[in-house]
Amino acid sequence: MPYSIMLDAGHGGSDPGAVYNGRQEKDDTLRLVLAIGEILQNNDIDVEYTRTTDVYETPYQKAMEANEAGVDFFVSIHRNSSPMPNQYSGVESLVYDLSGIKYEMAQNINAQLETVGFVNLGVKARPNLVVLRRTRMPAVLVEVGFINSDTDNLLFDNNFNDIAQAIADGILDTLNVGAVEDEMHYRVQVGAFRNSTYANRLLQELIEMDFPAYIDDSGQYDRVQVGDYMTLAEAVQMEQRLKRAGYPTVIVSMT
Repeated sequence: MPYSIMLDAGHGGSDPGAVYNGRQEKDDTLRLVLAIGEILQNNDIDVEYTRTTDVYETPYQKAMEANEAGVDFFVSIHRNSSPMPNQYSGVESLVYDLSGIKYEMAQNINAQLETVGFVNLGVKARPNLVVLRRTRMPAVLVEVGFINSDTDNLLFDNNFNDIAQAIADGILDTLNVGAVEDEMHYRVQVGAFRNSTYANRLLQELIEMDFPAYIDDSGQYDRVQVGDYMTLAEAVQMEQRLKRAGYPTVIVSMT
């Protein structure tokens, strides 16, 4: 089963986003999202969009659209802005917290954009952002350069296709698309404990709820994990089930 992703072009309609010398963030993000989506579709990813035209929806509406669509991932494209023109430049990605596959995807996207020429400002946790807090699937918000940086705008315009490819590659690298899947398997980790009593308590709780849980005690901690999946898509589905049940989760890859 192919992976599915919802791409969100930041702002739109009555909300132009950041504006600089007549340039509007909503236009840059829409153009870029459509280019990224085409690349992902050509790599057998099911792509949906929060918007494909110049319309406005609240961040909450966008998060609910993703939840209702049941997609595996959510990626929102924006452009940054600073108080003063040409004060900063570079790309950064935002996630709810610095863990799991969303963090890995954000790092991969930033790394790919750095090869295009952007300064890599890193990945930051922003748990207060609605599209990161209210989405049920792994979500990443990418700030593709500063719209009030002449350097970043020149890079954006002169390397547009490379930027779209870089973001798509960061996503595809995370999903291991094209990799040999029997060399990699995935588990969903729910907790890691020094005290085995706590690990066993959580294990029994999960088993009573019919989750295929067990304890991996091969390392320093007793790690309570669920499943052993040959594809990332299966692990993501289980992660979503566990999150709906109220458990914190991290997908871990094994070779």
